[in-house]
Amino acid sequence: MKKKFKVLTICFVVLLFAPLVLGQQPQVTMAFTVSMEQPTTHNYHVVFRCAGLKGELQDFKMPAFSPGFYRIMNFADNVSNFHAEDDASKPLPWEKTAKNTWRVACGHADSVTVSYDVKASGGGVAGCTLNESRGYISTTGVFMHVAGQLHRPVTVAIKPYEKWSTISTGLDPVEGKLNTFRAENFDVLYDCPIFMCNQEVISFEVQGIPHYVAMVNPGTFNRKEFTNDLARMITSAADIIGDIPYRHYTFIIMGRGGGGLEHLNSTALFTSVSGPENPARNMGWLSFVTHEYFHHYNVKRIRPIALGPFDYDRENYTNMLWVSEGFTVYYEYIILNRAGFLSRDEFLNRISSIIAKCENSPGHLIQSVADASYNAWTQSFFGSDQEVSYYDKGAILATLLDLKIRHESKNNKCLDDVMRTLYWKYYKEKNRGFTDAEFRAACELAAGCSLTEVFEYAYTTKKIDYPKYFSYTGLNIEMPREETERGTFRIRPMVNQNSLQASILKKWLKN
Repeated sequence: MKKKFKVLTICFVVLLFAPLVLGQQPQVTMAFTVSMEQPTTHNYHVVFRCAGLKGELQDFKMPAFSPGFYRIMNFADNVSNFHAEDDASKPLPWEKTAKNTWRVACGHADSVTVSYDVKASGGGVAGCTLNESRGYISTTGVFMHVAGQLHRPVTVAIKPYEKWSTISTGLDPVEGKLNTFRAENFDVLYDCPIFMCNQEVISFEVQGIPHYVAMVNPGTFNRKEFTNDLARMITSAADIIGDIPYRHYTFIIMGRGGGGLEHLNSTALFTSVSGPENPARNMGWLSFVTHEYFHHYNVKRIRPIALGPFDYDRENYTNMLWVSEGFTVYYEYIILNRAGFLSRDEFLNRISSIIAKCENSPGHLIQSVADASYNAWTQSFFGSDQEVSYYDKGAILATLLDLKIRHESKNNKCLDDVMRTLYWKYYKEKNRGFTDAEFRAACELAAGCSLTEVFEYAYTTKKIDYPKYFSYTGLNIEMPREETERGTFRIRPMVNQNSLQASILKKWLKN
């Protein structure tokens, strides 16, 4: 017994002091510095220092696309003046092994620093911009990563142009370091755009969580009413899911242009600010902002399994963009209705317009919305004569599913229950996206029955029986008399509604 105890004691001492004897394994650290001393050249200069990596060779890779923007962007085409050196500033040999890959021969260097320039003369929320008035970094277009190291924490130090005072981003600041930010991994870094200029920033809170609005030349409007409107919208959206999952949120509003792109705790929008003083324009603006905001739930967290973690080298295909994008269209109007911005009739008019747009386009007779989702990387986002829009038909299918679930559950369940199940079960519990089969199972669990017909509408070009679904709420839909006739679709209440229909309509939409 004593001999055994002595052996165990020796083993414990060896394990305790082994790191001191053998030497601690170096910690892997990754840090970027971005400068832009001459913005008229439209070039960002990037320095990327990696310490603690092991291996003779390291592949530095530039992503091929931005998450949420389903296009191969070939960001590597914008890279020039690539250079690599070790911790003693000795140049390291490298070669280009693929369109977006620079292979560096590191030897046994304790650290490797690569530097390069990025041309930023493009526009849009998925591209990068740099000029004398502003700088916008879509992070997938500027920051490389080391192959196999996407899970590493990373810091970003920004050296803005000397005439700019403000940086807006969803990245967390590093305490005590000016204009320095951190991300827990590269997926988070690639999800946080960075905006630099002399923008105005206003702040407000929802449920104790800070929200920021960064605005370029916003002009004169009532800031208090403006932030009150945003707070009402955010509260309405959060009530659907029952959670606000971020620590802070930033709306980046960059002035006139087109397009918006969603992120986990921010959104980048090309639009001018609109306040309550112009109700008609403000409603269109609120719809746009609500759509991109709700995406932080639906697509960033409630997501098809293909949409994260990403393979940044190539397309990430899914059949489910009709859910990710189309349902978000539906919910932007649901959120505005519940927040008191959109009346029941106004909501129904918008759904009628979406139905008319889809049904009057020949593309819906040629392509299923699941196929349109899968082919998003190569076709029009919004449909054409040969393609159906997964935005429009997805919103229609969200409407049908919501009405069907309410009807079959005797108004005890709705599409909100599906969204909450997907959020809490797959995002929060399992920390992943859902499969096509899991999405359908969640819908049928809420309905308590098979939903074969609705899913046939998604995976085929079968003609939709609109009157049946709208009748569940005591609504008529007026349709063109002939299938080939183009026209409008009007949704109106029936003369006589039964009690279940009336209760479904009342619970579905605020009057």
